[in-house]
Amino acid sequence: MDIRNIAIIAHVDHGKTTLVDQLLKQSGSFRDNQHVAERAMDSNDLERERGITILAKCTSVVWKDTRINIIDTPGHADFGGEVERILSMVDGAVVLVDSAEGALPQTKFVVGKALARGLKPIVVVNKIDRGDARPDEVHNEIFDLFAALGANDEQLDFPMLYASGRQGWADMEIDGPRKDLSPLFDLILRHVPPPKVNKDAPFAMVATILENDNFLGRVLTGRVEQGTAKMNMPVHVLRPDGSVVETGRLTKLLSFRGLDRVPVEEVEAGDIVAVAGLSEATIPETIAALEVKEPLPSTPVDPPTLSMTFRLNDGPLGGREGKKVTSRQIRDRLFKETEGNIAIRVSESPESEAFEVAGRGELQLGVLIEQMRREGFELTIGRPRVLFRTNEETGEREEPFEEVLIDVDEPYSGVVVEKMALRKGIMQDMQPSGGGKVRLSFLIPSRGLIGYHGEFLTDTRGSGIMNRLFHGYQPYVGPIAGRRNGSLISSEDGATTQYSLFSLQDRGTLFVDAGEKVYVGMIIGEHSRENDLEVNPIREKKLTNIRAAGKDEALLLIPPRKMNLEQAIAYIEDDELVEVTPSAVRIRKRYLDPHERKKRERSGAVD
Repeated sequence: MDIRNIAIIAHVDHGKTTLVDQLLKQSGSFRDNQHVAERAMDSNDLERERGITILAKCTSVVWKDTRINIIDTPGHADFGGEVERILSMVDGAVVLVDSAEGALPQTKFVVGKALARGLKPIVVVNKIDRGDARPDEVHNEIFDLFAALGANDEQLDFPMLYASGRQGWADMEIDGPRKDLSPLFDLILRHVPPPKVNKDAPFAMVATILENDNFLGRVLTGRVEQGTAKMNMPVHVLRPDGSVVETGRLTKLLSFRGLDRVPVEEVEAGDIVAVAGLSEATIPETIAALEVKEPLPSTPVDPPTLSMTFRLNDGPLGGREGKKVTSRQIRDRLFKETEGNIAIRVSESPESEAFEVAGRGELQLGVLIEQMRREGFELTIGRPRVLFRTNEETGEREEPFEEVLIDVDEPYSGVVVEKMALRKGIMQDMQPSGGGKVRLSFLIPSRGLIGYHGEFLTDTRGSGIMNRLFHGYQPYVGPIAGRRNGSLISSEDGATTQYSLFSLQDRGTLFVDAGEKVYVGMIIGEHSRENDLEVNPIREKKLTNIRAAGKDEALLLIPPRKMNLEQAIAYIEDDELVEVTPSAVRIRKRYLDPHERKKRERSGAVD
């Protein structure tokens, strides 16, 4: 059977996963009576909740006696490590672009990688049924984007389809019959070349996706680059430098059929398969027959740009809400994560019972923390820090910069420009984007964006959209002002009372409600001034025989500002931590004892 391997590339929320759902349905991969969840490819709970794709997934459909292996790739820059590896497995790409939003930074990031690999993309302008669709302008934007990314003449002559993934149709013409997705299937068969592989050479493949299965153990997915693999055949695993990791047997060969992985006896070069039976092989090592001595080439990955300290939860409430609370359990879980996620690096911290975790951005590390808390872990997290480097030629200190594209209503553009300038952002471009909106483009140090997103949404009344993309390293631009307000810090252990919180409302914004557990050193709110203030949130009204407790006037509390995990991580300063447990996210001072804090302040030490 002929094979085509393609990746679906797009920005977050441009409709990749919905389109794949329709491709599966229309190719007959589902039975008529089979219940299939919406966005079937987003199988992870976090993916469903956030509406984004985090993990690359493979599926397969058959169209006119040709097997089309489709890989649904993450659309967010923080998961770029996934995208780069996936592109090494495919021979073509479908670039999906929203008919209103056009080519956004993440489209640029992944398309740049695809063009550099020599892929000739098919462009699909999706969501053509939107009221604010502007397909002709988007077509021109895509052409300009390809040209700016150094596309050759063949790549610039890209075929284009208009589509609605939700309604399940694609057409060559904007006013075509809008019947089904067969024009897209046919175009893939015509435009995407079959894999160029050597079927007669000994078996070899590069591991590009790693997952752990409760029954099969380590499952490695990749494209068979050469030869044929058979069940139980002996293989060895080669590192990129040619050294041998391990020798073993392929105890299971799995081929993709629709959303399922089906055991097969034999797989040929060109197909995308999953193999089991190896205990140490990881990404991006070569799994090969014993006679193969040289590893296959693999894709280098951009380095991490941000790091956080993951610590033991040593607070007074530590160990009460989670099951996995020891530093050894945290260490094992973090190192297990690095096996499958090569964009994350973990190292022992100089601090006791703490680990430095480096990744591509706040979202990627936030997703890891959220997964850990759902698995029953308790931990405390330090403030995100960017990773600096020294330029070997000039000896200059350099820091990561990001390209930021902001779509905002015109009245709020002034405050956005002002805030970005305070954070050392340099405006690159400003132009109207229709509908009373302005599109702003900035180049800004990554550390300038830490903690800004919540402020940005407040400044734009929730109407602004911010997209960011790693740009590269540039010379250090000096200190950036952080949070201006101090904290309201609890001076007592216990449960908060309505009476006490009512009297504290005038001092700032509260983060806690009545009846919540607090402890000495826990941050219960944001002070209205610049300094920290210690307060008693558990004080009760003194009762006398003159007036009963219930006879007092009604105390109305302003609803507290509840922070989710990402907001809390973005909010904290260097001397603060986020306490994460399966049932709560709290903010606390690094040193809970007020005397210890004062001593540290006097000596000028934070850590």
